[in-house]
Amino acid sequence: MLEKPALKTPLSRKKILASAREIHGAAVALLARRDYARRELYRKLSPRIDQHELLNQALDQLLADGLQSDERFAESYTRFRRLKGIGPTRIKAELREKGISENLLAQIINKDDPRWLASAKTVLQKKYGETKPVSAAEKAKRIKFLNYRGFEFEQIELALNDD
Repeated sequence: MLEKPALKTPLSRKKILASAREIHGAAVALLARRDYARRELYRKLSPRIDQHELLNQALDQLLADGLQSDERFAESYTRFRRLKGIGPTRIKAELREKGISENLLAQIINKDDPRWLASAKTVLQKKYGETKPVSAAEKAKRIKFLNYRGFEFEQIELALNDD
């Protein structure tokens, strides 16, 4: 009878990165798959690094080379989440967790953008169809749903009152 090989855990396969070149290569490999915010890259790579000043230098170099950009990441993330039916309030909170600054958030997410209202209407139609709320309880349920999705109160009211 053959013995099964021992399963390797993902952490056991990850090599400790000792040089700036290895750190840079690992970061570029991550960025080749998708954009990351600087804080996300730091969190992903820091467990594999003993010298954190090398990591900061590598991240600075990626920024200087144009390979990593918090602005590009935030724009891409915002577009992706809006298309998934998520509103500006929730997207801002998610981007804050990923390390995006308030100034950059203010530049990228404009709550008065008409695309947010269109997104709220689309989400409502997808969930409830063309039906209008018949009671106050039904309207409250729809308001709560859109609020959970991260839409502003003004956007919710306009989406619900649209005829």
